[in-house]
Amino acid sequence: MATADRLCCWRGGPPSPKTPKSSVVLWSSSSTSSPPPSPGRRRRVGETTPAAVLQAFDRGTSLRPHRLQQKYMAEAVLLAVTKIGSVLGDETAKAIIKKLSEKVQELKELPRKVDQMRMKLTFMSDTIQQIGTVYLTDRPVKSWIGEVRKVAYRVEDVVDKYSYHVLQLEEEGFLKKFFIKSSHYVLVFSEIANEVAVIEKDIQQVILMKDQWLQHSQLVPDQLAAIERQRSQDSFPEFVKDEDLVGIEDNRRLLTGWLYSEELNSTVITVSGMGGLGKSTLVTNVYEREKFNFPVHAWIVVSQIYKVDDLLRKLLWKIGQNVPPVPVEIDKMDEAYYKIHDAFQNLQASRIIITTRKDHVGAIASSDHHLELQPLGQPDAFDLFCRRAFHNKKDHKCPMEFEEIAASIVDRCHGLPLAIVTIASLLSSRPRINIWNQTYNQLRSELSTNDHVRAILNLSYHDLSEDLKNCFLYCSLFPEDYPMSRESLVRLWVAEGFVLSKEKNTPEEVAEGNLMELIHRNMLEVEDYDELGRVSTCKMHDIMRDLALSVAKEEKFGSANDYGDIIQVDQNVRRLSLCRCKVNTALKIKFPRLRSIVGLEIILCTRDILSSILSESKHLTVLELQDSDITEVPAFIGNLFNLRYIGLRRTKVKSLPDSIEKLFKLHTLDIKQTQIEKLPRCIVKIKKLRHLLADRFADEKQSEFRYFIGVEAPKDLSNLEELQTLETVQVSKGFAEQLKKLMQLRSIWIDNVTGADCANLCATLSMMPLLSSLLISARDVNETLCLQALDPISTKLHRLIVRGQWAAGTLEYPIFRNHGEHLKYLALSWCQLGEDPLGVLAPHVPNLTYLSLNRVNSASTLVLSAGCFPHLKTLVLKKMPNVRHLEIGDGALPCIEGLYIVSLEQLDKIPKGIESLLSLKKLWLLYLHREFRTLWQTNGMHQKMQHVPHIRV
Repeated sequence: MATADRLCCWRGGPPSPKTPKSSVVLWSSSSTSSPPPSPGRRRRVGETTPAAVLQAFDRGTSLRPHRLQQKYMAEAVLLAVTKIGSVLGDETAKAIIKKLSEKVQELKELPRKVDQMRMKLTFMSDTIQQIGTVYLTDRPVKSWIGEVRKVAYRVEDVVDKYSYHVLQLEEEGFLKKFFIKSSHYVLVFSEIANEVAVIEKDIQQVILMKDQWLQHSQLVPDQLAAIERQRSQDSFPEFVKDEDLVGIEDNRRLLTGWLYSEELNSTVITVSGMGGLGKSTLVTNVYEREKFNFPVHAWIVVSQIYKVDDLLRKLLWKIGQNVPPVPVEIDKMDEAYYKIHDAFQNLQASRIIITTRKDHVGAIASSDHHLELQPLGQPDAFDLFCRRAFHNKKDHKCPMEFEEIAASIVDRCHGLPLAIVTIASLLSSRPRINIWNQTYNQLRSELSTNDHVRAILNLSYHDLSEDLKNCFLYCSLFPEDYPMSRESLVRLWVAEGFVLSKEKNTPEEVAEGNLMELIHRNMLEVEDYDELGRVSTCKMHDIMRDLALSVAKEEKFGSANDYGDIIQVDQNVRRLSLCRCKVNTALKIKFPRLRSIVGLEIILCTRDILSSILSESKHLTVLELQDSDITEVPAFIGNLFNLRYIGLRRTKVKSLPDSIEKLFKLHTLDIKQTQIEKLPRCIVKIKKLRHLLADRFADEKQSEFRYFIGVEAPKDLSNLEELQTLETVQVSKGFAEQLKKLMQLRSIWIDNVTGADCANLCATLSMMPLLSSLLISARDVNETLCLQALDPISTKLHRLIVRGQWAAGTLEYPIFRNHGEHLKYLALSWCQLGEDPLGVLAPHVPNLTYLSLNRVNSASTLVLSAGCFPHLKTLVLKKMPNVRHLEIGDGALPCIEGLYIVSLEQLDKIPKGIESLLSLKKLWLLYLHREFRTLWQTNGMHQKMQHVPHIRV
């Protein structure tokens, strides 16, 4: 079972009761170790930055599209049936088959045979839904469902091939291609028809197996449960708050006492216990309460796969120490501990807390500093259950008629908080007592073959709709404890075909709804929020990931190769994770059924390995190689007809092959921070492209004005009419005119803008009805940008980033005069706003939640007056050379959560009124006047700012 060992390290010793408390610097797993990024820089997948707004999730602002009534199919069947429906409903496909059938009569029957496959798959899926949950673990039932899954996968493969060749003919001109290459396409579609005929026979055989393998008693329609499941979609409880933690008081008191013992030597404290007991929750709570009583503290995560030197460098870098030489080939947790211990051996009275599931790691501490966490007692367990299950009732009181069944369910959880919260989340929106009884019976069945935690998680998994199951299983392909970004997950799920548009909602909006539902069901955990209160990053609890990996392997959905050699992976795997691994085999590797590669930070010892995998994976849909050690993309990538997602962010790739023009189905191309300067001209032929993300770093230190540079916009960019995201492109001749056809754009980042470009460009941008995010960056630091023509019709434009000098009177232009109240996120760099930029801006943008000023000229004193920026949650002031004083008036910034003051080298006074910011959660005061830190300490500011959990000075 996977584990994640967490080390909370305090250095320098707790203060004596007789001495004043020391100043602190925060480093934790939820904060970055670098200054706030400039607004022009895009967040990396899963990266946590100060730009994120830390706030409670507001369900009123979530993107949760209305769910249509649907049947719950086996996951593989759902994908196959959905794709068949898309193909059969395509009028072009009908015309093509009709024309081809003039040459080969048998092709006339192809659409009918494909539709018959759809009907038979639907019949088998309906049969699966009738199987009572208690029988799902029976061997014959599992075997039959496995056979259904196999044929469904084959159907999906052949339908993808069918749809690709239809699209190819459509994109390249059907009649032209038909007359030139009619014999070729007759052969292609004849092969598809032959495959369909073979699959038809296999489907019929699987249907016959049903009568031989399944008993009539196992088919128990569960209509009431299905109705309740549908009803529950919109009524999940809010997230558990800190004050809702139950049963941790005694253990918290014990740990706190150990922290403040009078021992002068470094002390190791360990907290051990099985997964799901709440070890991390307990230690996190203590850490957040006590960390600012220590001069330095850090929180790091040690996953199963790690490098000791990386851990040491990360830890020592966080606490401001030099990085020592460290051996790299160590793969045991206890050895990792001793290496870190050696780095601290000369420091007195340090406190190190380790949470672990491993007994031998727990034994590192002396017996009087080892806490073996125990399950919750019955009263606390019942209290926790009720807080979640009856979240919308006064005092979370359990109704009398539910008391007996609730107590029985809680008893089955054996006091494990993860199990309690998960099952309570499942039941929270189901007020019928018979549904609770039914759930309890299903739980008893799960318990017959699993431990109590796994049984409850299985129950929660089986309760998911099939599209949610696919989305949930996909998350297991990311590494343990990996922060997954909302945007990336959404694009990957759409590329995989897990979600489709519903009513007026795009597939991306439906996918966001799926993400929120998994979070509400406690199957994913929120890490961070953005300026609109949307989830920005999330992760999987390691026990949830164990469940997902197990199910994914059993259902042939996918495999995460966390440990073994790639040659040991099942050749028929459909999705493969190779994250953070070193692939050094010289053998030719074949995965003929592979549909996704998620390869984050992989190292390929030879260039031939990637080519070997890709050349034999002709059904590949997703190729995610972010942060991997690759320098080129093989030319035959154009043969991967099914490819919908290419992720090459932060690789060393310098160009894309022209064969990419054949990827008619491509939805997402992410080449941010690569070395690609120019897109191939043929990219405009990929008319299904929805997200194009491309730029390169010219200055990694971000000190130059144009530290990132957009790619050159290709001619005929207007062909890409389905584009929703275009980041970042340089202005070129006729660029504004090209944009007039890209009316689906939600986010556009534009670089190399001159004053002469502004009028036409702003006029075009103003006409985009869906625009929500806009970056405009000048050609150089002396270029003046005039935004007078920017008067957007889109009320959704909430994020504006401007880099460069402003024309005089900009704040009187329509973008601020008419639209300022709609802006939530504003980032300005290298501009002149007058003597008091904060005072000037405040009345024009009253609803901002994020504001960043970088290299903005101002007077020596900045003033935040009473009542200004009433909704602001994050404020970044960076590299403002003239600022010597900052004054914060009473009532200013009432909602502020993150204040980042960085590289104001003349700031030699403590910001006046800073202690009045009671909502503050993160405070950075870095690279200021050389006397600032001493001034902060002598004024006892850490004591005055104890209400702020995260402080760096």
